[in-house]
Amino acid sequence: MAVNKIEQCINELEEYIENCKFVPMSSSRIMVNKDEIDELISNLRANVPEEIKKYKKIINNKDTIINSANEKANDMIREATAHINELVSEHEIMQQAYARASEVVESANQQAGEILDQATVEANQIKTAAVTYTDERLSEVQGVLTLGMQQFGDKYENMMNHLQEVLQVVVNNRNELYPQEEPEVEEPAPDVNMTEQPAE
Repeated sequence: MAVNKIEQCINELEEYIENCKFVPMSSSRIMVNKDEIDELISNLRANVPEEIKKYKKIINNKDTIINSANEKANDMIREATAHINELVSEHEIMQQAYARASEVVESANQQAGEILDQATVEANQIKTAAVTYTDERLSEVQGVLTLGMQQFGDKYENMMNHLQEVLQVVVNNRNELYPQEEPEVEEPAPDVNMTEQPAE
């Protein structure tokens, strides 16, 4: 079933989070791969339950349902009118026909109204259920991603702070190698070509 596929996608997402490597020097922060997370989310969207698709189809076909109800009501009215025309030859029969026709017309209008009301209520209920279900699933995914990104950001900041401390220690150690000393300036060696005279 499609719902099982949704649950499977969520389980895969949770398993991915569980298997992510910890950020160096941490036992609670993890690193996530954006491409892999995007792929898991794409799989989740691709497996939207067939029931939701069916509900959307019903909502999209709402006008068709209403038109069908109207046609059914019009057919009943036409049938009643034809029945009246057959009975107008006699006064008594005509009165009975009018009474019967009025009942049929009233019943047809009532049934048409009920069909329209029921179609509208069902379409709204289906739409609300579909939107609520999808929002709940996406909210779960959003929570997982937000937590993962927050954990990665915190760990990255801690790591940079630690590296800055290590760098400062290295700089201090180098400065201690030459405490307040200036390097000696060596005298340039005499140029042999300038001091020696050419032999005669």
